[in-house]
Amino acid sequence: MRHVLRAVEHAQLCVAQAAKQLGVSRSRIYQLRAEFTALAKEGRAKRWHPRASGGNHRSAWPQDVRDTLRRLLGSTPASSYSFAASEVHRRHGLKLHRASVRRFALQHDLAPDTSWKHKPAAVRRWQRAQIGSLWQLDASPHRWFPGQQKPSPLLHMLDDCSRLTLGATLYEAENLLAYLEFLPAAFIAHGLPLQIYVDHHSFFFTDLPGSLTQLGAALRFYDVSFRYAPTPQAKGKIERAHQVWQQRLPAIFSAEGIVELCPANTLLDELRHHRNTHEIHRELQMNPAAAWKAALKENRSVLRPAPHCPWWPYVWSIRTPAKVSDEGYVSVAGQSLRIEKPRGTRLVRCQHPDGSWSILKDAPDKHQKPSLLLRYEP
Repeated sequence: MRHVLRAVEHAQLCVAQAAKQLGVSRSRIYQLRAEFTALAKEGRAKRWHPRASGGNHRSAWPQDVRDTLRRLLGSTPASSYSFAASEVHRRHGLKLHRASVRRFALQHDLAPDTSWKHKPAAVRRWQRAQIGSLWQLDASPHRWFPGQQKPSPLLHMLDDCSRLTLGATLYEAENLLAYLEFLPAAFIAHGLPLQIYVDHHSFFFTDLPGSLTQLGAALRFYDVSFRYAPTPQAKGKIERAHQVWQQRLPAIFSAEGIVELCPANTLLDELRHHRNTHEIHRELQMNPAAAWKAALKENRSVLRPAPHCPWWPYVWSIRTPAKVSDEGYVSVAGQSLRIEKPRGTRLVRCQHPDGSWSILKDAPDKHQKPSLLLRYEP
């Protein structure tokens, strides 16, 4: 080894030839030559011995880690390398780089087809400087489960500033009740934002000037407004997040044999928390939870706590007019229920996301308290 390094030092042997003779890489030859030359100048070349290289000195992965990787990478569809590494960290506490997972997949003929891979955006889009200033909300219909015939929606919302995923829930259908359950849960967990960024879906937008949809009116009751995106590309952050879940969820549901909404949402909530707290965002160079905490520390927040309002369960319900019949009954969920009010009295019927119904004397009003006349749970 000393002879080869002297030959390289005196230009009698090129680096490529020296690397071939010693069976090491070119970069390792440069490292060895630097060590050898430094000691040779001090007259200690004869006592020089090379130190251990970087090399692969890690111990083999545990069998349960290898089994998890085989299950995730061998499912149909297969998990991506990044998601497989994330799942190993979440399940086993072992941090792996996606390149290591890729090497494992290639060695065991488990490399998935990546022809679907999207090109990264050419430019960075604008973002808000304060958390709670703008939350992006959208639904992503997809076939999430193995053998699923009809797509089902994923309701998904994130903070524009920190990229924190505020909520992600699968539903059987995209309807008003789904949004009335999804939004207040996020508000209770994180607080009230100023604006929610949405498209022109009929749940959010109406063509009648000066009017609001039922969902828009519910938000207005707590001083939250909609902001409408002119194009799908304008909601780039939430659209790219959709792609992440569309790549990950079908793969892990297939690997774990999950075909129902309840266990799927339980796992999805765990994945959402892990993504928020452990996965580094490419543009922020930190995980979303860290970006959220940094904004709070720097007083860059316009969030307001969810109010302890007696109208809360009724605001987040589908409200329709009701009228007491001549016989003293009111129609609720196809049933005729007795109510102690004069015939012809106009009331407000509330359909709640949990399947229950309420009858109120008046519609929600900030200047008075609700008067509950009837509660019905089928």
